[in-house]
Amino acid sequence: MDTNIYHYVVKDAAAANYPLEKFRGQTVLIVNTASKCGFTPQYKGLEELYAKYKDKHFVILGFPCNQFKEQEPGTNDEIQKFCKLNYGVTFPVLSKIDVNGPQEDPLYTFLKASVPGAKEPVPIKWNFTKFLIGPDGKVIARYEPATTPEQIEPDIIKTLKIAK
Repeated sequence: MDTNIYHYVVKDAAAANYPLEKFRGQTVLIVNTASKCGFTPQYKGLEELYAKYKDKHFVILGFPCNQFKEQEPGTNDEIQKFCKLNYGVTFPVLSKIDVNGPQEDPLYTFLKASVPGAKEPVPIKWNFTKFLIGPDGKVIARYEPATTPEQIEPDIIKTLKIAK
């Protein structure tokens, strides 16, 4: 099994290859997103975190997912427009994927299996589950959907080794 995210190539919103190798040495927050979810307003907090730390080797990667009560029914193009228009999102929102089940993206298979202290992979329970990845490409922590971006900020700061 892979030991970091750098071996994975996902698809961007235009379905072009998007190698995660480009984020080597950066702190990455990976989030499965949806535009018709009770947690959708977290886009605002995510964008604020991204704006605050993007110049300090931090990136957020959004992965739209329609597996939870079909809360992300749009096309990749519609999702991009929604994120920009409603939340001013500038961090990468990539191609829609599955995060559980037989069609799950291999990146999510890796993420779920790599959470420190987890004895076995735990399925994604809902939209806006978050994974914090260190500069070495390894999973540092998993946060369930109710954990807000603001609550994750202290862990991001520690990972970035910066003072507030």
